[in-house]
Amino acid sequence: MKKLIAVAATVLALSGCSTTKEWAATGGSRSDGVVRLSYVHGGFEKPVLSEAQAVALATKRCSTWGYTGAEAFGGTTSQCNQPGGLGGCVQFIVTKEYQCLGQGNGQPMGTQVESVPAGGTVPSPKKWF
Repeated sequence: MKKLIAVAATVLALSGCSTTKEWAATGGSRSDGVVRLSYVHGGFEKPVLSEAQAVALATKRCSTWGYTGAEAFGGTTSQCNQPGGLGGCVQFIVTKEYQCLGQGNGQPMGTQVESVPAGGTVPSPKKWF
């Protein structure tokens, strides 16, 4: 009977529990149009994620760079963030990249880029002194 209780307790402990996680922007490249999102989870947690939340966050970051949207770019990578005993891992960081869509102009949304008339010259800056 004690063995059965011990086995049941071990199975429950190893099965982990579902935990809702949210993606956070952790890096990327404006010039490459890539946004990196990550989340952290414990070794026994089973993370529950929203792909819609990830796409919305990536799209928001891309839009600040002048792009029109974002889509997932490959799979996820998982890296042990905090090694544990017996070769296990206590905490993981999971990262996913998103590709920005559209023609990024290098300017944040709402910023206007002045154009030079055809055949025109760039006006020299005004001197304030």
